[in-house]
Amino acid sequence: MRPTDSMFSSGPFKFKVLVLLFSWSISGHSETVQGLMEQLNSYPHANAIASSTSDVRDHEVGLGPIEKVGGQWNFKVGERSTGTLQRGTWQITDGFTSLEVLEALTVTLEADSEYELLFSCDGRSCGQGVQWANRVFKQRILYGREEMQRYRVYSLGSTAQYRVMLYSAARTADRQYLHMEVLERAP
Repeated sequence: MRPTDSMFSSGPFKFKVLVLLFSWSISGHSETVQGLMEQLNSYPHANAIASSTSDVRDHEVGLGPIEKVGGQWNFKVGERSTGTLQRGTWQITDGFTSLEVLEALTVTLEADSEYELLFSCDGRSCGQGVQWANRVFKQRILYGREEMQRYRVYSLGSTAQYRVMLYSAARTADRQYLHMEVLERAP
């Protein structure tokens, strides 16, 4: 049975359906991280804005808020890695919020014992939203109300080969965005 839009209309039920949609593909490591991107691409209430895959060298993953120290914007805590980086940005539509989708993804990831939460921040404790949008993710469309931003970083697998970064932002009720990055770290 495929859920209909009317099934998504009530709060708790809507959230449970979102969790079910995002929990179907948990299997192997590379399949899992690839599955997360594919699920967002096929989710009927998410429109892909941008996506890319590139090889990166010394890419910094924020494990703390972004802050200005000595005139430079940096993460309070970060780690640098070399590997392959996949990025995707989606606009969440049809009355759904980026926070609901982020929460559903978070529940799915935390239900899998292979994922470990490395860092989490909400709202202003993350730092300035404009810095996350422009400097960190290079997607100015992500700049929104700072109190509505959320950021999560997960490690996947016993060897911590993958880093999964999730960022949600909201400009207005109709302009809700979710950004995901998956870094496959080189051995």
